[in-house]
Amino acid sequence: MTSPAPEIPPRPLPKSEWKQRPERGNMAMLRLMTWISLRIGRAPARIILVGISIFYVLFAPLARHASLIYLRQALGRKPRLADLYRHFHSFAATIHDRVFLLNGRFDLFRIDTRGAQACEDVLDAGHGVFLMGAHLGSFEVVRALGRHKLGNRIAMVMYQDNALKINAALAAINPDAVQDIIALGRVDSMLRVQTGLDAGMLLGMLADRNLGNDRTLSVPFLGENAEFPLGPMRLAALLKRPVLFMAGIYLGGNHYQIRFEKLADFTAVTPASKNAAIEAAVTAYATCLENLCREAPYNWFNFYDFWRRKPPE
Repeated sequence: MTSPAPEIPPRPLPKSEWKQRPERGNMAMLRLMTWISLRIGRAPARIILVGISIFYVLFAPLARHASLIYLRQALGRKPRLADLYRHFHSFAATIHDRVFLLNGRFDLFRIDTRGAQACEDVLDAGHGVFLMGAHLGSFEVVRALGRHKLGNRIAMVMYQDNALKINAALAAINPDAVQDIIALGRVDSMLRVQTGLDAGMLLGMLADRNLGNDRTLSVPFLGENAEFPLGPMRLAALLKRPVLFMAGIYLGGNHYQIRFEKLADFTAVTPASKNAAIEAAVTAYATCLENLCREAPYNWFNFYDFWRRKPPE
């Protein structure tokens, strides 16, 4: 696969298209790979990832279009068919590996960690912390390893609609994982978040998607300005907590690398400095994400036009 991928002209996408579009790739692949993998094991089941990846390259035009747009930005050149294949294969591989990570099969993986001291410093201080991630690599490798080493001290915070979908998927793999999600938008959501933080928990949020009605900040990202939601950082500032960037980068085969990096510390934020501190944190987040997208370009799985280009006149 070395021939250039076909040119696809930009097309406008609504601000919250990712929310309107069903997570068919994620959910459908997860159900299929769970059924197969639990019966034949990880190595044999990975053969099927080849077929899944080729299928998406050939028969998923919306996802292919989005992949072309993103890869051009991340690679700094015109993507080839091989690049599209690697992008979809990485996506399929991380979903497949959820089956084993959520069932504690860490013996199947080589997992390295960089920046762990930043996380340990926060834990040693006894403060709860927000881990701001992205649809980059595998959050599951971070969460599953955290559960394995920290017990119930790591959980995911997400909006209720997404929580319902993810809970259903996780329940099919490991029912015990469902309790690790705190759904926003419920009467007791903020109480549960506050209680978790007071208990010294690490609360993960994915901060690279906008719900459509959230306030956003336009910041440079992969060569163009893009809109990033302010909501996750506003929540961290409201609760006066430190924030770390986190990612579980898939490096191929059975190799993952978990990254932590300090982003912000809102513990001493004042009303006068809060807005500037939030904007600085969002900008730092976008910079961290951009660096990893360039370093590991096939790991970002936002399969929609993140920059929402206008059509050519």
